[in-house]
Amino acid sequence: MSIMPDLKGIKLIDLNRESWINAAIKQSVGKFELEKDIELTVTLENGQVLIPLVTSLEWTTERKGACGVLEFEVLKEEIEFTEGNRVSVKYKDIPFFLGYIFKRSRTKSGKIKVTAYDQLRYLKNKDTYIFKNVTATEIIKRIAEDFKLEIGELEDTRFKIEKRIEDNKTLFDMILYALTETLYNTKKQFIFYDDYGKLTLKEDEKMRILDLILDDKSATDYKYSTSIDDKTYNQIKLLRVNKEAKTREIYMVKDPFNIKSWGILQYFENVDEKMTEAKIKEKVESLLKLYNHKKRNFAMENVFGDIRVRGGSSMLIKLNVGDIVVQNYMIVDKVKHKFEYQKHVMSIDFIGQMGIKESDKNGGTGTTVERTVENNE
Repeated sequence: MSIMPDLKGIKLIDLNRESWINAAIKQSVGKFELEKDIELTVTLENGQVLIPLVTSLEWTTERKGACGVLEFEVLKEEIEFTEGNRVSVKYKDIPFFLGYIFKRSRTKSGKIKVTAYDQLRYLKNKDTYIFKNVTATEIIKRIAEDFKLEIGELEDTRFKIEKRIEDNKTLFDMILYALTETLYNTKKQFIFYDDYGKLTLKEDEKMRILDLILDDKSATDYKYSTSIDDKTYNQIKLLRVNKEAKTREIYMVKDPFNIKSWGILQYFENVDEKMTEAKIKEKVESLLKLYNHKKRNFAMENVFGDIRVRGGSSMLIKLNVGDIVVQNYMIVDKVKHKFEYQKHVMSIDFIGQMGIKESDKNGGTGTTVERTVENNE
């Protein structure tokens, strides 16, 4: 079956594959039938392909640190599939999930509930690595080669990590550390995900869905909250131990305005002895910009379905939620697509702002970096 959608009535001049998909999806919003529009296949170990009758389906993706999850129910088949079998799902001929069965359960009525994960699931494996002078992109490529994972489009993150020993850590943690260090040092955020069986890495701004706008009429309900309870810091303190000079060098920056309002919320970290003073100062300032603000969480329920929306993508939100008017791009932290009979809806958790990057926001004015040297003896 062709992976290209039905483009009847759509102008085809100068359209690349992504434009074709976007045009077809935009044209078909609100027209959904589970049996006709969702094609789910299971490939057995012997190569045989099954097309079971799906009665419900949910697809969940997150911005970082989690694999894509597909949960679906099917009627009992004469030929049964099992754990490890490959699952492929298409929406109106557009492929959006490729993964492997990890869980099965059945009910008295004969329905079978199945859970499948995309290949990011294998990044939960633990291992030990030593990385020297490599980028996050190069770390992903090395891990993918070692664990036989398929690679797609991986953008070059450019920032090189001088040295990092990862001992008994999950592969996910190793990659997320590298991407976090890249954010601190370049103020560029990259989204790492599985794109139909291919490991993919893109800068967040390239995942904007420009023609999708959500407002108070797009969902049945929404929730908005603010907090300084988790990962909010108004004082940053980094420590470098100089073994040769037998000293402890402390680098600190703080925001007196927010300390007066919230009290001292401190972030502390030991940095590598080989890190230069300029790099430490740059990092301590970047950390204050990243964490010195209230966390705003926003969720929408039963939003009309759009298969392009996944963890890490962003869209324009236009809402008045009381203490703040939201009219900017927000990043999808987590989204669950629900497909049932003639209904396709989404539950979306948003985070941060795209118009003002998380790494650029600052609740108040920070002071200059203070450097203190203490004798270690």
